[in-house]
Amino acid sequence: MILACQNIEKSFNGVTLIHDASFHIEEREKAALVGINGAGKSTLLRIIMGEIPADSGQVILSKGKTIGYLAQHQDLTGGMSIYDSLLQVKKHILDIELRMRQIEGNMKNAAGDELTHLMETYSRLTHEFEVENGYAYKSELTGVLKGLGFEEEDFSKDISTLSGGQKTRVALGRLLLSSPDIILLDEPTNHLDMDSIAWLETYLLNYPGAVFIVSHDRYFLDKVVTKIIDIDNTKVASYSGNYTAYSEKKALLRKAAYQAYLNQQQEIKHQEEVIAKLRQFNREKSIRRAESREKMLEKMDVLEKPVEVDDAMKISLKPRITSGNDVLTVEHLSKSFPGLPLFEDLNFSVKRGERVAIIGNNGTGKTTILKILNQVIPADSGSFHLGSKVHIGYYDQEHHVLHMEKNVFEEISDDYPKLTNTEIRNLLAAFLFTGDDVFKKISSLSGGERGRVSLAKLMLSEANFLILDEPTNHLDITSKEILEEALNNYEGTVLYVSHDRYFINRTATRILDLTNQKLVNYIGNYDYYLEKKEELTRIYAPEQEKELSIPSVSVGKLDWKQQKEEQARLRKRENDLKKTEKAIEELEERDTEIDEEMALPETATNAAECIRLSKEKAEIAQKLEELYARWEELAE
Repeated sequence: MILACQNIEKSFNGVTLIHDASFHIEEREKAALVGINGAGKSTLLRIIMGEIPADSGQVILSKGKTIGYLAQHQDLTGGMSIYDSLLQVKKHILDIELRMRQIEGNMKNAAGDELTHLMETYSRLTHEFEVENGYAYKSELTGVLKGLGFEEEDFSKDISTLSGGQKTRVALGRLLLSSPDIILLDEPTNHLDMDSIAWLETYLLNYPGAVFIVSHDRYFLDKVVTKIIDIDNTKVASYSGNYTAYSEKKALLRKAAYQAYLNQQQEIKHQEEVIAKLRQFNREKSIRRAESREKMLEKMDVLEKPVEVDDAMKISLKPRITSGNDVLTVEHLSKSFPGLPLFEDLNFSVKRGERVAIIGNNGTGKTTILKILNQVIPADSGSFHLGSKVHIGYYDQEHHVLHMEKNVFEEISDDYPKLTNTEIRNLLAAFLFTGDDVFKKISSLSGGERGRVSLAKLMLSEANFLILDEPTNHLDITSKEILEEALNNYEGTVLYVSHDRYFINRTATRILDLTNQKLVNYIGNYDYYLEKKEELTRIYAPEQEKELSIPSVSVGKLDWKQQKEEQARLRKRENDLKKTEKAIEELEERDTEIDEEMALPETATNAAECIRLSKEKAEIAQKLEELYARWEELAE
């Protein structure tokens, strides 16, 4: 065990946030802390770090162990480059290296005992330098920076010029390089693109210490953690396994607890009815029996009704009318900004009922595509066409559809004047705005609250084509799952941009990957995309310098239909390859069986059987020759 929390209690203004929380983290264990927004996850991390005190209970860190912490928001000071900021973490190695260089100089002029002493010191420092990975610290530092999404030209940038998200990435890099025995991470994936998140997953899986993570990224948790610590209605419970295993176990336990409560309540009601009936008889024996049952009820350990925190948005997305089959057609779309080419000659279409996810690294132009489709900004060239009866509902991560000067109630009532005050109140309550919350100014709301208002307006729009830009940003896990279910039950069409891989996996029927200024089409979910990414990117969106090496393919002209046809061809080839391999395996097994049969004495003395088996063996040899040739052709 490296870290233990025992009976932690914490309240704010008389409201209990954490009650009697006890759990532990083993050495090298990867664990996650989950719960709805406001459950107390960040508070618990800060208690562990000693930033705020617990009301009672204690935090125990094993003797001699070090702990590191990455908070959600960082305020790194300037005056230092990104590279130098991370280099600071390796100061002890730099000091050893400097001392080694000094001793090397001193040894040139030393002799006798002085030289012996210098050589002993130099040997000790050399060993220490090697143990601390001194010979590779520069490549380690560069690897971490690149893994977190920084290019080499970024290394010299002053920290004061960075955005909040970039500062958080620098802080994460510093923490990883410092290699504490246990790392506490609060939403580490918030400012990372997909490639950087995948890199971080691998880094943490191989990290020699323990890791304790707060995250809403369920795909990330599934990949990294083997234990979940859950905060639910002030209580803390531990579950073994990743997020998916925890989710399934918790649902079963919640169902069982509620059923036990219902069964007990039914039994109590039955006993009370029997007691009342016995007393009605008003006889000595019946009254004694009634009293006996009453004593039994008094001794019963009455179960509390399982509390369901009202944290869940109620989303129901229904189109008012059905669109035509061709919802969107995009042809030869291009866009660049000064010094920043985003994409060129994009061609794709979206059919009714599809749920299409656009993915890609930060800065590739995903949100720009959605803004062009919503006519927020113009394209440089190309065009797009909406199909018959298409009605767009737009959700943008910057919430431009909201009016900052209005309050929440006005935001709904002004756009939907036919709704009564009660209807608006009920709608906003479904999105967790109750009481005086409905009179808060939009400008004063948090990102998550603005997101909920935008989703409420989206639901009212009754649109049949939803265009969503990072719809899960600022949502807790429960709210994400509710949105997933709403989209999966939605009878219209969806085109969205998201970095949430679990969300993509649950909702997407098709993926468009914006890479190297091209769109690559994947007919499947995120897992399928991962399986085919390398192969299809090489075919349809090679890096610019590699285009000359495949003159037979006009990459710029391949639209999504051609990609779809090519994917179908590749799938057929894979199936044919598997079938061929199976046929070869079966024939080779039969060939071995024939050899065994021919070696039997009873077969050797049976001329007819020998002829039949020899003939079958020759046929197998011929078929195998054909199958081997076919296999080689398919495997090319």
